[in-house]
Amino acid sequence: MTFAALAQAPDRRRTEARLLALVVVIAVFGYTYTGLSMSGRLPDGLAVFTVSMLLMALLPHLVLRRFAPRADPLILPVATLLTGIGLVLLHRLDITYAQTPRLKTAAAANGQLVWTAIGVAVCIAILLILRDHRILQRYIYLTMVIALVLLMAPAFFGADMYGAKRWILLGPLSLQPGEFVKIMISVFFAGYLTVNRDALALAGRRALGIQLPPGRQLAPIFTIWAISLLVLIFERDLGTSLIFFGVFVIMLYMATDRTSWVVCGLLMATVGAAVVGSLEPHVHGRVTAWLDPMRAFTKAGQAEHMSNQLGQALLSFGSGGISGSGLGQGHPELIGFAGNSDFILTTVGEELGLAGVMAVIMLYVLLAQRGLRVGLSARDPFGKLLAVGLSGALLLQVFVVSGGVTGLIPLTGKALPFLAKGGSSLVANWVMVALLLRISDHAQRRREPA
Repeated sequence: MTFAALAQAPDRRRTEARLLALVVVIAVFGYTYTGLSMSGRLPDGLAVFTVSMLLMALLPHLVLRRFAPRADPLILPVATLLTGIGLVLLHRLDITYAQTPRLKTAAAANGQLVWTAIGVAVCIAILLILRDHRILQRYIYLTMVIALVLLMAPAFFGADMYGAKRWILLGPLSLQPGEFVKIMISVFFAGYLTVNRDALALAGRRALGIQLPPGRQLAPIFTIWAISLLVLIFERDLGTSLIFFGVFVIMLYMATDRTSWVVCGLLMATVGAAVVGSLEPHVHGRVTAWLDPMRAFTKAGQAEHMSNQLGQALLSFGSGGISGSGLGQGHPELIGFAGNSDFILTTVGEELGLAGVMAVIMLYVLLAQRGLRVGLSARDPFGKLLAVGLSGALLLQVFVVSGGVTGLIPLTGKALPFLAKGGSSLVANWVMVALLLRISDHAQRRREPA
């Protein structure tokens, strides 16, 4: 159905309920099939997983029926399906890790299920408390201050894990502030650009056939560029830096409709990444491994800051072929701890093949497309820019993760949204879902006559 048809349907929640029922069936089937395929019997936690999926689908659906009845009917089912697929993949990896103690990798599925419940609960709370997304526009500067503190905190108080400083340890727990920062900066940029879009749209001088912005108006993009470089230098976090700067350029183009901002942004991102990549050892090691992954695969132990995981990932994708080896029949655990982090996409590629990878990518594209459509249908500039910023952040994160594990770009180490292990990422993504649902409900209310 088209977006217009869904928006005019008399009961959009009924469509959502049917899709959620299908999502629960797919997730439970995948969980059951994994247990039968790997151990020849039903998995022990099947009842708990089934009840959890039912509650995670039912409770937000009931809240939407009461508090956001006109919200987009596809956003929640797609997010729930991606989360369910992630839980199935982590359960599949846990079985192998339990059977192979020498890998020394802890189980992740149960913890991820708890974080999923927390993320869905936060999503429900936002829908109950935030009745109008425009309230966020009043606190954009406070939001940006908090975002900058969280963004820079790992550089001073964070733990150095896997070569990057993007975690803050809180006792037995670890927090990735960058996952929440991408939402906060989207809120700030949406409010800032709503007020200053006319000044930023002014034309400046022409250079090489491109209409550049005025010099005075280039200050915002230079500031964001400098902050993203500082993140890249002090935290060695290429993924967060790219997402942070990319979201700003996308929203700036959406607000001003000027291609010159995009050109300036791409040039500055390229120059900054090239300089830092040649000077910072960790980033340089990832670039070197990206340029020749097979050499890194064979000589990883002889070169510092060089990882052999990209070479392993390419071999894993290649062994999967078109249809894959079958769920539970591959060896994604050979990549080590990365099997349930940003490299979880290699599990999909090896066991579900190219068809499975394309299906997962299309789910992300569909979710982002719904978010962009919400932005186009919103009547208020703040809601329009916020929806576009959140959707752009999702697309950028999927791009830097999938591009890194397939060899398209250097590895970034970011978590694949909804699928990969990580409580911070999961909760932040469900916050994004709640905001998109609230904006879509408000947009449809404004379109319908009283």
